[in-house]
Amino acid sequence: MREWRSKFEGSDAIPVYFTNEIPCAERKRTMFTNSPIRFTIGKSMKKIALISFGCAKNLVDSEVMLGYIDQAGHSFVTDPKDADVLILNTCGFIEPAKKEAQNALRDAVSFKKRGVGKKAIAVGCYVERYRNSLEQKYPEIDVWLGVNDFDKIVQAIEGKPFTRSGESFLYDHTSPRLRQTPPAWSYVKISEGCSHECSFCSIPLIKGPYRSRSVSSIVSEVEALGQQGVKEVNLISQDTTYFGRDKGMENGLILLIRELLQVKTIDWLRILYGYPEEISDPLLEVMQEDKVCSYLDIPFQHSDPEIVKKMKRAMDGQRAMKLIRKIRNKIPEITLRTSLVVGFPGEGKKEFENLKKFVQEARFDHLGVFTYSREDGTSCFSLGDPVKEIVKNKRREKIMEIQAEISWQKNKEYLDRQIEVLVEGTSNQNPYLLIGRGRFQAPEVDGVIFMESPADWPKLVNTIQTVEITGWDVYDLYGKAAR
Repeated sequence: MREWRSKFEGSDAIPVYFTNEIPCAERKRTMFTNSPIRFTIGKSMKKIALISFGCAKNLVDSEVMLGYIDQAGHSFVTDPKDADVLILNTCGFIEPAKKEAQNALRDAVSFKKRGVGKKAIAVGCYVERYRNSLEQKYPEIDVWLGVNDFDKIVQAIEGKPFTRSGESFLYDHTSPRLRQTPPAWSYVKISEGCSHECSFCSIPLIKGPYRSRSVSSIVSEVEALGQQGVKEVNLISQDTTYFGRDKGMENGLILLIRELLQVKTIDWLRILYGYPEEISDPLLEVMQEDKVCSYLDIPFQHSDPEIVKKMKRAMDGQRAMKLIRKIRNKIPEITLRTSLVVGFPGEGKKEFENLKKFVQEARFDHLGVFTYSREDGTSCFSLGDPVKEIVKNKRREKIMEIQAEISWQKNKEYLDRQIEVLVEGTSNQNPYLLIGRGRFQAPEVDGVIFMESPADWPKLVNTIQTVEITGWDVYDLYGKAAR
């Protein structure tokens, strides 16, 4: 997560740490950061430390757990060493995330040994996948919750009995939630689970089939966020474009967006994680509304026809380029992000060359790259993992090298332009620089805009300002307030 400390300067709230693994090609590496985040505490009972790993969807679940804990009157501490209870919200999506979770569990065991009466609770995706073996390996952990019972976290802390749920937890507008993002923007999770059958993905094994929230619940939440001063709402899901299908809705996301357009206090709506085959003409039409950011995150994963077929996905590079051209024709100012997987079984030199050509032709604005992680239980597990790790990493570096040149050229095009920027705060490294994002930059994964701090800079934080771009690099832009 980015530099948020200064946004809470002067607050009486106490920070809790959040760790986020982001496969971010723009930063040339996967980032693991511990950034202090703050919220107001209730009366002191148990002292709680919560560490959240993984994606934005995990963060929302952590925020909801914090809400329940705060509602019960417990307090929060910055350093886990000072806690009575340590909670780990784990990620188990790919091998690096599982290793990170294993390290955290070992730390939790050490935490238990530091004092009598300390409690350790493990929740989340990694726990859901491997609960039985983890219980045997780490008997010191007091409670294992998986992904079904985030709303039972207080009972787990207080040692009270509860009935376990049979499906993954999905919050709604009535759920207590302590947001850990800057005041001006928020994630809103519109569904849980996934009903696609991609051969490499373990999410359906962990979270189950796709389940949408109701439109009215999401609208109520967004209305409340607007009343709290939120300017930007980022809709997240395993697949936002699938929204409503489980409820028999044909154009559920479009209906949702049209309802959210009526929320006057929200300035920006951003759609993240769209499935390529579901980017429809009606969706592109509603995206032309001014409030909707001209931004799509479409995970194409690969371009080679044979690799795409083995992945059990339908859109190869040729079809993807056709879709990209259509999107850019209908929304010329569109920003496109994608994620790719290199080193999938069967990816030889020819297949990788096809992927390189695809990246060069598509010229994405933002791009992230995973190296293939063989996941037990997935349908492609039987294919093995024949591509050596050193080859995977070299291929990832090559794709990022291609993308870096594209990003440099695209960022250069912003020079001397005046753009809307959501100002988030000041830089930790340089307090004389403000940090913000344009409509074309999603939080946490894309670049930022650094701006000179005028004398009245505190008034600009959490507002949308017009900024003149005066410089650029591969991933970030530089500017000054246009007054």
